[in-house]
Amino acid sequence: MHGRQRPDAATRIVDRLKLHRYRVRLRGRDYTVVTLRPGTDARFSTNYFHGTWHILSDWHGARLLGRLLWGLAYQRVPSTLVLVDRPFLDTNPFDAEASDPIAFVPAPLTSLSHKAARALRERLPLRAGHEGTVQWRTYGLDTAVAARRRRGRWSPARPAWTPPRGFEERMDRVGGLVTLTATPELLMIYAAYIYTLGDYHQNGIAHADVDWPHGEVQVFRDYRRRVAAARIARREILAERPDRPERHILHSLIWERGHDIRHRFPRPIASPEPAPPVMESRWPLPTPYGRIPASSSGGTAAG
Repeated sequence: MHGRQRPDAATRIVDRLKLHRYRVRLRGRDYTVVTLRPGTDARFSTNYFHGTWHILSDWHGARLLGRLLWGLAYQRVPSTLVLVDRPFLDTNPFDAEASDPIAFVPAPLTSLSHKAARALRERLPLRAGHEGTVQWRTYGLDTAVAARRRRGRWSPARPAWTPPRGFEERMDRVGGLVTLTATPELLMIYAAYIYTLGDYHQNGIAHADVDWPHGEVQVFRDYRRRVAAARIARREILAERPDRPERHILHSLIWERGHDIRHRFPRPIASPEPAPPVMESRWPLPTPYGRIPASSSGGTAAG
């Protein structure tokens, strides 16, 4: 029987995170699958909108993703990947549709085919049989984050574009997993970028383009409240509309009802860690979702 981690360890996003390691054989190859430990206070979701795959969370989740990506860039064992699965997945905060598991894959160290990804998804959730706890070392990330913040309020939120030299990155749905595959160099860039997303939010929303235009990490200051409101809205709309309208109509109705619910109960849910300093950003707002209800006073449709 494996004990759960202490409450303080569940919420702290620091160097040497403790994660679980599994050895999983997929399509004739052994993979090392690294996962969050039970009790970790982090929540994520996914959705696909306007041709873009989204990974969704809050400030706390963004900092955790930053740690995971930075540590992954330094892995040296072939066929290693990081997996985020239940119980850390929510329904998405827009229309409360179920989320896909998320895989982060270092290239070219690890190759994850559609068949291997499908085989992994069929074995989820991985609850027993892990090979122990690993310390996820992220030396250098704090320095990179501090350097980004020292550059000031007008520092570009996204990394400068350079001409690609061979394969660099791909965000897609592979075998039922929302997957980000990237080189170590890009994993490190994205790690500091995503870790500081809360610094550059507008109206409590921030985003990072990942393999633009195929992927995006989007975070909300009140992410968990949005998830809860969307679930309530979905339940109410389905009860009111037993005819089950077309999917795009249903999603729009749920989103508008969720917007109303959030404004009916405006008290935010506290983040496990204090939010970072607020800095204005000159970058565009994240990919909008649906349309802005007539009662909204501003912001994007995701607001």
